[in-house]
Amino acid sequence: MAEASMQQAGSGAAKNWVKSYPPGVPAEIGPLPYRSLGEFFDHAVAQHSWRPAFTCMGKSLTFADLNVQSGRIGAWLQSLGLAKGDRVAVMMPNILQNPVIVYGILRAGYTVVNVNPLYTPRELEHQLVDAGAKAIFVLENFAHTVEQVVARTKVKHVVVATMGDMLGVKGLLVNLVVRRVKKLVPAWSLPGHVSFRSVLAKGEKLQLAKPNVGPGDVAFLQYTGGTTGVSKGATLTHANLLSNMAQMELWLNTAFLRKPRPDNLTFMCALPLYHIFALTVNSLMGLATGGNNILIPNPRDIPAFVAELGKYKTNIFPGLNTLFNALMNNPEFQKLDFASLILTFGGGMAVQRPVAERWLAMTHCPIHEGYGLSETSPVATANRLDTDEFTGTIGMPLPSTEVEIRDENGNSLPTGEIGEICIRGPQVMAGYWQRPDETAKAISPDGFFRTGDIGFMNAAGLTKIVDRKKDMILVSGFNVFPNEIEEVVATHPGILECAAIGIADPHSGEAVKLFVVRKDPNLTEEDVKRHCAENLTNYKRPRHVEFRDELPKSNVGKILRKDLRG
Repeated sequence: MAEASMQQAGSGAAKNWVKSYPPGVPAEIGPLPYRSLGEFFDHAVAQHSWRPAFTCMGKSLTFADLNVQSGRIGAWLQSLGLAKGDRVAVMMPNILQNPVIVYGILRAGYTVVNVNPLYTPRELEHQLVDAGAKAIFVLENFAHTVEQVVARTKVKHVVVATMGDMLGVKGLLVNLVVRRVKKLVPAWSLPGHVSFRSVLAKGEKLQLAKPNVGPGDVAFLQYTGGTTGVSKGATLTHANLLSNMAQMELWLNTAFLRKPRPDNLTFMCALPLYHIFALTVNSLMGLATGGNNILIPNPRDIPAFVAELGKYKTNIFPGLNTLFNALMNNPEFQKLDFASLILTFGGGMAVQRPVAERWLAMTHCPIHEGYGLSETSPVATANRLDTDEFTGTIGMPLPSTEVEIRDENGNSLPTGEIGEICIRGPQVMAGYWQRPDETAKAISPDGFFRTGDIGFMNAAGLTKIVDRKKDMILVSGFNVFPNEIEEVVATHPGILECAAIGIADPHSGEAVKLFVVRKDPNLTEEDVKRHCAENLTNYKRPRHVEFRDELPKSNVGKILRKDLRG
């Protein structure tokens, strides 16, 4: 699939967006320099061995350390007799063990199945069974979830890690605090499990054999709800990820036209590594550029996160709207020195203009918005990184990527017309794991992935998302897009966060309901409705306003409208 879409890219309609590219960025990425992520990893280590690759809680792993430790994980896995391509699950937050395990799995010739550690037993069981995972690495904090389902899966090997495993002597104290003081480790029992440290010790005595892995082999099963309900594994090949890295590297280099590139790049990694955004934009791009990723295990603890931010000269900060908003409302964040910040990259959800404008005023670094999905490895479009402009769009297609706006029947729509955003390129997945029916629905016969997002493209090739298909509200026959309402509501100084949904209405079919988290405790429903009346036409205005202390969010901090709909 990856190779086919690479050949198709460029054979379609004129790519008007290429004219809007920054200077020196080609229309196509050219041949991939590596056959696999393992080969890429070897090259990165050879180039940057002495540099720090990942840092967490004050402890750093150099590229050379990462090479040694991941090699031990890979050699141990091979000693189990797993077949090439077998799936190995990783259920870890952002701690040093995560990249060590992930790169160990890839180097040994297996497929990584990233698992959200906060999954319920039902969600975990579905994913492990669907992937046919043979082994799982889990942090002890979440071992009780694995215990409840492992007998009903194909998992034969369970490795349990502790928070402090890679922190040296300090790790003993960290484990004591996590277990005894914060009581973050519920009781668990997994007979026959192996400890992470013993795996490293066993792997030290073994030799990692180089597997024969090619571009079309599966590197990751990245689970996603996709455009329909049940969680499916987006099958991402080595070529998919390598292509997206090549595309992003061309794009990233233009950011240094605004500010010179430092000798050692520092990435802030607050988004979870098990999510496709951080996996590619932080972990893989960090290795590709010789950068150091500062891992934040719990970004929801904003005071602790801000304290970590103050210790490093961050250059590249991927994040999303809710995270940027939460940080800016922390008084200590406002005191930080942002002189080293070169690129703030927003994705995962729409970046609201009021948030972007406030971030620029506070940090003197613009938020550059991009767009992608698990199915696109993830980045498909991005705004130019060599300007300070916030366009309010998701930008233009990256090199070797085509975007078309299509109607319900799959016909390409003219510039400016609203339809479904469809993507073709070498970063588009091979399909959904063992779901040919779902793959056929998601990928058109000519290789375009149907995203389920609704938007339009302007004459410069910039695409604006209006909303998700399923989030659209139909009021008296008029399409109402929650993103538009939320962006308007967010401009009110008394509002911290908001979300809009449609609810049944006997008169108009559906009506807009707004959920609001106050910044100003004195804010009233009348204040909110007055603000909306001044900025929105009548049928778009919320008929119902409900105040909440907080809004439900996904593992990366994206507001979950489906949970508000109940």
